[in-house]
Amino acid sequence: MRWGKRLLVFLTSLLIIALHMIPIYITVVASFKDIRDFSSKWVLPQKLVLDNFRMAIHDGGFYTALVNTGLITALSILIVVIVGSMTGYVLARLDNAVTRGVLLATLGVMMVPSISLVVPLYRTLLLINGINTYWAVILLCATYQLPLGIFIYTNFIRTVPVALDEAAEIDGCSQFGTYLRVILPQLGPVTASVMILSGVKIYNEYVFALYFLQSADRRMITTYVSSFFHEVSYINQASAAALLGALPIIVVYLVLQKWFIAGAMDSAVK
Repeated sequence: MRWGKRLLVFLTSLLIIALHMIPIYITVVASFKDIRDFSSKWVLPQKLVLDNFRMAIHDGGFYTALVNTGLITALSILIVVIVGSMTGYVLARLDNAVTRGVLLATLGVMMVPSISLVVPLYRTLLLINGINTYWAVILLCATYQLPLGIFIYTNFIRTVPVALDEAAEIDGCSQFGTYLRVILPQLGPVTASVMILSGVKIYNEYVFALYFLQSADRRMITTYVSSFFHEVSYINQASAAALLGALPIIVVYLVLQKWFIAGAMDSAVK
């Protein structure tokens, strides 16, 4: 690669990094500023104050929103992992025109923006008393992330030798037994990838949380942060709440990072 192309790649990388870091910088600066500090959002605070974090925690139901978000995210991920790995196993082993068509159709669902489904989903949930319930949002979040999980699991399981299935069948395993005893133990790294990719999206879900969880005690962390913006915008408290809300998902990522990288490397090598 010539120096011109390298420079272009370098500058493009810097631009992408800047686009991601600037909002984070503004959020951090605003969260530590006093509400009476009217200096530019780019200027560091004159003194560090923690009142914004205290107000975000005690005045807005932070813990309730955090528990709600954790519950919805964990159960949604569980559904994605179980259903996604099973479906991926079937699609990988029955590799024909029909299953490839099913996989393409499944991926097509990822192209549909969630906001376009709000009206029909709202009417449906209204009929079955699903508005303002955890189970409805859990099913919606899991269903929306399933295509990604199915796609990742299918492509990974295709790299697992079929001979392992045949050996398990000779030993008397059923198809489900083969999945449970042979395939599932090998899915650790790729499962970490699915958990992180889908978990981050579910944790940051806003559309479903806004329209289908309407009471204050059912809010997710995203709608909790947005509650600071009404007739008067409490930017400092909202920034502090956003930082606090981001901590759990950052911790989970750091814990699963090793397996996430291993899963990505395994998929690339295979």
